[in-house]
Amino acid sequence: MLNIIWMGMLATGILVAAFNGNIEVITPAALDAARQAVEVCFDLVGIMALWLGIMKIAEKGGLIQSIARLLKPLMRRLFPSIPPDHPAMGAIILNLSANMLGLGNAATPFGMKAMQEMQKLNQQKDEASTAMCTFLALNTSCITLIPATIIGVRVSFGSSNPTEIVGACIFATLCATIVAISLDYWFRTHSPWREKR
Repeated sequence: MLNIIWMGMLATGILVAAFNGNIEVITPAALDAARQAVEVCFDLVGIMALWLGIMKIAEKGGLIQSIARLLKPLMRRLFPSIPPDHPAMGAIILNLSANMLGLGNAATPFGMKAMQEMQKLNQQKDEASTAMCTFLALNTSCITLIPATIIGVRVSFGSSNPTEIVGACIFATLCATIVAISLDYWFRTHSPWREKR
């Protein structure tokens, strides 16, 4: 579907350029955009290597485990159908902890592991369980304390203060997390489509 959207946007741009008599600008614009994309990627590699290195040190220093311990009581309430000592709960906590620290690369394997473990608990294998839906909502809207990727993009475009968006990102992701948890709770308890599992 995404490929169709991109193809539609590209075709629309070409048609508008042709309609306005500026068809000759398409090739230079495409080459210039490709060059800029490569430059942004190279700038991002450096800043992401720095942030991921700092986060790896924090991970090895036990910061993720500390956040996991803090989140454990809340996770028991959000995922009542998962036993507290089940491997799924550990993977969920590690995924959310890594996401909070902006470690998207580290969070992905934990997320996949969490879904695999929750599928083992799922009684209806062809449908996502309530716990899986809750996890997906939390994973998508997770509060982010250090938005490393956005900081990297701002650095690559020459921002004079690339970290000034940290407060706004924390606020926005906190609001998103609250909305996700609230909607998940409503769907689990009040929705006419809720299931008893």
